[in-house]
Amino acid sequence: QVQLVESGGGLVQAGGSLRLSCAASGRTVSSYGMGWFRQAPGKEREFVAAISRSGNRYYADSVKGRFTISRDNAKNTVYLQMNSLKSEDTAVYYCAAETATWVSKIAHEYDYWGQGTQVTISS
Repeated sequence: QVQLVESGGGLVQAGGSLRLSCAASGRTVSSYGMGWFRQAPGKEREFVAAISRSGNRYYADSVKGRFTISRDNAKNTVYLQMNSLKSEDTAVYYCAAETATWVSKIAHEYDYWGQGTQVTISS
């Protein structure tokens, strides 16, 4: 079992950058497929990015080229570097871990979730 805690959210102007962190405890993040999801008010939770155990990375088309997911095994932390932020990136961002051998883009296939961190982009 793993516990996940997100941090790094905040208010930033359009065009700016933020780096979200997801600190894990209980087990190492390299034991899981790790993903970032987001949920805006009135919308369903949507896939943002994921990194597999082997380090392969996957992105939603809406963030490709702007966001980067990475993992620091020594710190047991997963990051989401977000650049060129847009107002439509405003959402609560969640970190998640899945125990399956593949990396999913579907939220309900993830087994563990953090509490979320708010990201607000002002235009």
